[in-house]
Amino acid sequence: MSNDKVLDFHYAVENTEIIVAPSGHLETFGNTLVHYTLVCESMDSIAQAKVRTGRMKLLRPQIITPSDYSKMLLEGFGDEARKYIEWLEEHDHDVHILRYGYTLKQEAFSEEVVTAPVQEVLERVKQAAAAHKDPFQAIVLGVDSPWDVCLVKLFWTMVRHSARKNILDLAQQHLFEKKDGLPYAVHKEVEEAFAAAEKDASLVKPLGALLKKHNVFNLYEDRFFHLMGH
Repeated sequence: MSNDKVLDFHYAVENTEIIVAPSGHLETFGNTLVHYTLVCESMDSIAQAKVRTGRMKLLRPQIITPSDYSKMLLEGFGDEARKYIEWLEEHDHDVHILRYGYTLKQEAFSEEVVTAPVQEVLERVKQAAAAHKDPFQAIVLGVDSPWDVCLVKLFWTMVRHSARKNILDLAQQHLFEKKDGLPYAVHKEVEEAFAAAEKDASLVKPLGALLKKHNVFNLYEDRFFHLMGH
């Protein structure tokens, strides 16, 4: 069996340990920026460690239509990371949390090779992180390939940690209520888009894209084409 087949998301998940998890909760009505350091043993030498430092942006949860949530979850991640999400959808009983619209974006990162054993490097990273006292910093011990799966495991850990608070916040704002059979937030967004398009014809095309994005074009089809007729 080739290394490409062995080093799949299962391998990455099983060999990923969250050493320091962010202590802060994910923002319910704003975006959360997480600074991470991922340490792994170099695939070239056991006397070397690879250190990746970067940031992930977790976009605020929102109430969306069920057909939308899986395709808008990850941005800037590879195939194995997406396969991991698909696996979660089928096997994890908490996966319904993802239907609240969490989106994860991989932003800038850097990497370096350090000539030292992994555990020694990890201790240095922990000491440096302790000095910063950032509630949204994370330290992960993972694998060199596919390394972005390690970040998805971190993301999933954070989502589960924050889900109860996020869901309660959304409920208090009545965002689970439905109007005309749609989640309130989706209905509100669509109505605002129609109102804007009625005043500015250049916004009709973006309105159509919005309806397709939420998979509700058929519900508003007559109204949309009536608007185009004007």
